[in-house]
Amino acid sequence: MSLPSTFSSLTGAWKGTKQLWLMPGAPAKTSTAMATVSVAASGKFLHVGYTWQEETLQQGILIMGVEGDNKTVAATWIDSWHNGDRIMNCKGGLTAAGAFSVRANYPAPPGPDWGWRIEVEPVDAARWWLRMFNITPQGEEAKAVEIEFKRT
Repeated sequence: MSLPSTFSSLTGAWKGTKQLWLMPGAPAKTSTAMATVSVAASGKFLHVGYTWQEETLQQGILIMGVEGDNKTVAATWIDSWHNGDRIMNCKGGLTAAGAFSVRANYPAPPGPDWGWRIEVEPVDAARWWLRMFNITPQGEEAKAVEIEFKRT
């Protein structure tokens, strides 16, 4: 299955302002973020490579695509700061607003696993959003990252 055209139109270089919330309700830490978006495997997947600053330069890669049933979105995510040395494989779908929204769990010893949700929301040819949410074991969601990217 090929990507919806709203996602394949995101190819190119982007600059944004990243907001990072370390705790719900705490003030956001702000830094500059850069992204390069491309399509991969004959237009079947969206590849987002991004950098941002948290004491030192951090890097992340997000690969997303629509699976054959045209309803399930699958993603693989790595990030040098948020996710450490783990590869997170996520599943989800398209939101009513037309965003990719995927979710996975991560270990939080000594307690139960927590959830992590990632959204990529195209706005138009000049702007898109990358959002990430922490989800408690009880299902409460809090925004952890929000980046508004604008075409450079």
